[in-house]
Amino acid sequence: QVQLVESGGGLVQAGDSLRLSCAASGRTDNNVVMGWFRQAPGKEREFVAAISSGGIIRYVDSVKGRFTIFRDNAKNTVYLQMNSLKPEDTAVYYCAVRRGSGYSYSSSAYDYWGQGTQVTVSS
Repeated sequence: QVQLVESGGGLVQAGDSLRLSCAASGRTDNNVVMGWFRQAPGKEREFVAAISSGGIIRYVDSVKGRFTIFRDNAKNTVYLQMNSLKPEDTAVYYCAVRRGSGYSYSSSAYDYWGQGTQVTVSS
């Protein structure tokens, strides 16, 4: 089992920045894809970004140029730096881990999930 704990959410104004962190513990190894999803009220969970063990990165189009994902394998931690936040970024953000190196944008392909952290962006 792998446990994921997110932190760093909060209430900010449009244009502000936040950094989310997700620390993995338990039966961890570096051969995983670590990703971030988000879910706004009344909407389906949406892929945001992911990074493979080899450093290959994918983003959803709506966050490209504003969000940056990076990981520290020594700390089993993945981060999401969010700049130029917009009200439409408001959601609960979830960290997820997919074993192996294969990418997926589908939430069903991920094996472990954090509890989520709320990000609220006011206009």
